[in-house]
Amino acid sequence: MGVDDRKPPETPPTAAADKPSSQAPAEPLKGEVSRTDAPGAGASAAPPGAPRTEPPAPKPANIEAAVTATVSETSSATGQPTAPADPAVRAAVPAPKASGAEAAAPTAAAKPASPAKPAPPAKPAPPKPPAGGAEAHVPKAAPPTGPPDPPPPADKTPPAFITTLQTAVPGGVAALSFWVGDWTIIVPVAQLLDVARRLRDAPDAAFDYLSDLTATDWPPRTEGRFDVLYMLYSTRHRHRVRLKVKVAEHQPIPSVTGVWAAANWLEREVYDMFGVNFTGHPDRRRILMPEDWQGFPERKDYPLEGPGELLMENPLDWLKLRQAREEAEIE
Repeated sequence: MGVDDRKPPETPPTAAADKPSSQAPAEPLKGEVSRTDAPGAGASAAPPGAPRTEPPAPKPANIEAAVTATVSETSSATGQPTAPADPAVRAAVPAPKASGAEAAAPTAAAKPASPAKPAPPAKPAPPKPPAGGAEAHVPKAAPPTGPPDPPPPADKTPPAFITTLQTAVPGGVAALSFWVGDWTIIVPVAQLLDVARRLRDAPDAAFDYLSDLTATDWPPRTEGRFDVLYMLYSTRHRHRVRLKVKVAEHQPIPSVTGVWAAANWLEREVYDMFGVNFTGHPDRRRILMPEDWQGFPERKDYPLEGPGELLMENPLDWLKLRQAREEAEIE
């Protein structure tokens, strides 16, 4: 039997896509440079030659320039300067010098430093409590003894009716006061009626109207506890004046109902609320409180809760108590 000289059946050529991934040549990506070591590219590439031996690089004359060049290299991943690995080289790296544009920039562009604010004053330390836990004795302020009665300024001339009053009634003006455009004549108790008649009848005064009469209580004052005030008005000249008389608690003061009839009920009210001892009044009795009321409510030493157990909120209770007293007196 001879040698079988039959040829094997030819297989049709297959496309690159039909080949396995290990046999199909890889196509270069867009923008990628083809490699010279790919199969089939060796024909155009130069055959590898023997490795060259190059002499060592000469040592640079300027070491600082070489180090600066090494430091100035930036990392392709971070964009930051790559620090030298050797700590000694890192210590020898000088500070980078400013470029020409940066050196030409004026230094005045930098913002001036703001001035330092002064430190706030230290708060005083609180006083230490006295030894033994006892509280420090704080003296109480003395109660007021009355208004100051400021004198008139030097450039203020008293009205003509005050000047003539001082001449007509000697000793009738104890003092003068001027405050907020109003004149006040301080009159002694003994000269009250003479001064009142003069101010009513004098042509330059003509105070024919008593607009108000009241009092104020100043218990600490020794020379006179009460200030009795008379507000006068002239309907002819349209000017005003105030009279002030200082009296003690039980000191008698003459009534001016004979000079101004309007003083009748006003003096009754001052007597009812303050207990001022008006003499010569035609009908001096209480006008607001019951006739048998104890004390004077407008005095500063009057109890805030009333006179003991007689304080009653309901007026009917007061009337019942009064009726019971009257019935007891009848029996």
